Amino acid sequence: MTAVDARWLESLEEEAERVLPPAVFRYVRQGAREGVSAAEATTAWRQHRFAPHVLRDVSTIDTATTVLGVPLRAPIAVAPTTLQRMVHPDGELAMARATASAGSLMVVSSNAGSRFEDIAATGVRWWLQAYLPQDRALARDLLVSAVGAGAEAVVLTLDTPVVGTKYDDGPAVWDDVPDNALRVNFPPGYDEARGSAKATDLGPADIAWLRETAGVPVVVKGVLRPDDARRCEQAGAAAVWVSNHGGRQLDRAWSTAAALPGVVSALDRNTEVYVDGGVRSGLDVLTAVALGARCAFLGRLPLWALVGGSPGVGEMHRRLLLELEDAMRLAGTPTLEDTRQVVVSGVRGGV
Repeated sequence: MTAVDARWLESLEEEAERVLPPAVFRYVRQGAREGVSAAEATTAWRQHRFAPHVLRDVSTIDTATTVLGVPLRAPIAVAPTTLQRMVHPDGELAMARATASAGSLMVVSSNAGSRFEDIAATGVRWWLQAYLPQDRALARDLLVSAVGAGAEAVVLTLDTPVVGTKYDDGPAVWDDVPDNALRVNFPPGYDEARGSAKATDLGPADIAWLRETAGVPVVVKGVLRPDDARRCEQAGAAAVWVSNHGGRQLDRAWSTAAALPGVVSALDRNTEVYVDGGVRSGLDVLTAVALGARCAFLGRLPLWALVGGSPGVGEMHRRLLLELEDAMRLAGTPTLEDTRQVVVSGVRGGV
């Protein structure tokens, strides 16, 4: 890659700002309140340092891994985001086509603007992201529909008992969202039903209920504390996803790059750990894996890439893979397992 090409990923947000309606761009970019957590996400990964190996054969680099048995070409996957059809007319379908071609996995928002069956028809491997309502029974139809269409796991978002306050300086994006671009998989009348608001009383028993109801593994998303991670594991979660919701919930929540090592250390080796939040490059992915994450999930970056439709998302996957392979060669780690031996520490750390 040339010097200009090497910064292509960094240019995606600027291009999205140029192309997208201002309200849509602001919605995707914004964090909660003052945006402290959102702003710290990307820089937090850069606070870590590698101690690379030498005298290692890096002629061949193997980035392949699995998440809950799903094979991935690299430890890179797409996190759930809404309003994808406001970013590109094909929305989740464009995201899914490119993600399938990249040998990756997509987590579909329960608020998606594309039908589960249409997403599945692209051939992508996918999971459903879900919130539980106050009346848990109301969630059954959505869960059954998703699993019937091919969802292989359910990702339960834990950090949204209420939606975090956002400060906005212009028209709200919700003023222009057409009915067919949001929540198209919910049964008619869901939002008007008593008990449809987000549950504020989530507990460990909900993980078991969700696993039994959906009949697929449950991943818990929005965990930052080791003690909470252990409770989720004990309640039957198949994987723990370290996330602060892209800085969109509790502002000043600490970064996922800082929280990840403690969560990994608290859990049994058989419990997979994922992470999102500010991952923008192959170096960030290498850092996440070296800190113990099995996979790094991307939120805003695929949305910026989606401005270019499936080709844009496909190019994002391709460049991230190339960057990861390059970083692994330079780190002297030909496999992902080898990266666990690369010391990753704060700027004052050492081997």
